[in-house]
Formats: sequence, structure tokens, C-alpha cells
Amino acid sequence: MSGGTTGRAADGASARPTGIDALLERVRQSYERVGPREAYEASRAGAALLVDIRYAALRERDGLLPGAVVVERNELEWRLDPLGSHRLPQATRHDLRIVVVCNEGYASSLAAESLHRLGLRRATDLAGGFQAWRAAGLPVLAP
Repeated sequence: MSGGTTGRAADGASARPTGIDALLERVRQSYERVGPREAYEASRAGAALLVDIRYAALRERDGLLPGAVVVERNELEWRLDPLGSHRLPQATRHDLRIVVVCNEGYASSLAAESLHRLGLRRATDLAGGFQAWRAAGLPVLAP
């Protein structure tokens, strides 16, 4: 994998390469991430939808988050777009609070930013991902 990306700016000019660390920093400045306890309490209260994007092998190895919906990363936008024909039943409005969870909190940041581009402005991610959840001693269901 390359450490940077290139692309074209809106005017067609070449954009400067951006490394993944700089991209993550920029993305994370655009919203407030949540910690494990906050995500757990919001999910239990029905105030947030937990969305687990971890690979099946990780879910099978480490377990499942209680109350989370599992959506493979490559289907995330289609399943959470309130205007989409392939949306989850829970994805009914753009003001839905969504907490994306990956294994360590990196892929979920990029996923949350992608959801923002769909108008899901309350989307966020779990800082530290599933590993932070487990380290906090929060419940995990056996696979």
C-alpha cells in the first residue's frame, strides 16, 4: 500500500499527495469522536446506532458488540443512506446518530467522514475501536 494518495482538485489541477496520518487528522477534526462508555450508553438508551464494520474473521475471533448492526465496510454507504433503496430499516433519517466501530478506530474514522458526505452529519466513530471497547470492560457477545 502506498503512504499517500494523489488526485485532482475541483479545477482539474493535480492535488498534493496526502499521507494517511494527515488525512486521518484532518477527517477527525471535522467531528467529535466518542469513547467506549459514551457509545455503549448511547446505544443502550436508543440514542445511537452502533455499526460494526469489522471483518467477519475479527468478529468471529473477538466477539460481537451487543445491539450493533453489522455492515461490511464496502456496503456501508448503501446500507445507511436514508435515500437509498438498499438501506437498513434503521436508516430512515439524516439526523440519525451513528457510531461506526472498526477494530482499532482507524477505518471507522474514514467511514464516518464518508457518511458525512451523504448528509449523515451526526455520524461519528468509536475512538480506539472494538479494542478500546473490550479494554473498557464493556459487554462482548460470544461469536
